Amino acid sequence: MRPEDYFKNGKVYVWKEKFSIVKSKRPIRDAFAVIRDKNEITVIAEESKIDPEDVIEREDDWRIITFDMVLPFELVGFLAKVSQALAEEGISIFAVSAYSTDHILVKEEDLKKAVKKLEELGCVVEE
Repeated sequence: MRPEDYFKNGKVYVWKEKFSIVKSKRPIRDAFAVIRDKNEITVIAEESKIDPEDVIEREDDWRIITFDMVLPFELVGFLAKVSQALAEEGISIFAVSAYSTDHILVKEEDLKKAVKKLEELGCVVEE
């Protein structure tokens, strides 16, 4: 099982909305993701759904790219290959994994370069 097998014609979906990554005082309703660890609450939510009163720190202008495919737990190196390919273009990512798939967030200003690089890997990108 190789990451390259998943890139070839693998579907990738780019969300239309702009998102913020927030260090939050509490979970935010209807967020894309809420991550709680022993030190903080991180929320990924549409920019328009964030109440400034909940914000400790905030990064805006992120777009979500979803790898619209089932990625088995046994698959090794998938995000490493994505991260390496985008790092070669100077693109920073914020990665989030769900049970069946992975998502990355890239800054709006890097979206076109990121999409082009994913297409070069063999992905079919839908916007």
